[in-house]
Amino acid sequence: MYIFIEYPKCSTCRKAKKFLDDNNIKYIDRNIVTNNPTKEELKKFFEISGKDIKTFFNTSGNLYKELHLKDKLPNMTLDEKLELLSTNGMLVKRPVLVGDDIVLTGFSEDIWKDVLLNG
Repeated sequence: MYIFIEYPKCSTCRKAKKFLDDNNIKYIDRNIVTNNPTKEELKKFFEISGKDIKTFFNTSGNLYKELHLKDKLPNMTLDEKLELLSTNGMLVKRPVLVGDDIVLTGFSEDIWKDVLLNG
């Protein structure tokens, strides 16, 4: 069972959810605004993913731009970045799909097919 962390108004999240439903992939739905991942959860997701922490930031979001994070992130520690991500779901790239040994950020149908269906 996966955890599907989404922003319901996000069109990309709706596409990802449709992909999961169309492929009968079971998940627990979680609204990122009302139930944002904690710092501890984000640290775990980051470690499982094996990706750069920047891939967890919604770099096209308004809040990211308003806070000038493009300039600030390079000077922040990992701990500071995780703390910042945990403060507001709008900073987190979504959707996030979390399994026991995989974490996918954003939605790319080809990547999700490869990871979830072709395993």
